[in-house]
Amino acid sequence: MCALYCRAHHAGSAEAARLCGACEDLLRYAHQRLDQCVFGELKQPCDQCATDCYSKTQRPRLRAVMRYAEPRLRWRHPLLSLLRLIDKWRAR
Repeated sequence: MCALYCRAHHAGSAEAARLCGACEDLLRYAHQRLDQCVFGELKQPCDQCATDCYSKTQRPRLRAVMRYAEPRLRWRHPLLSLLRLIDKWRAR
């Protein structure tokens, strides 16, 4: 999702294979927070979780990435989108 967002907002061209510095830092931060999550492998999707793992300064950036990339993910990676939907249903 970060790659979709970065290509559209920061890279300026579709053939950019790497993330910009800001998006790379955000992705590293998200992985770090997920690794330290108290729920571990049993974690439900973040939008349904009662625990705030992300800091108040990072939350708006992550929401912006998710809002942009999630609808586009359905067309680019339908299998990943389906798996994400199943995870949301399973968490309920």
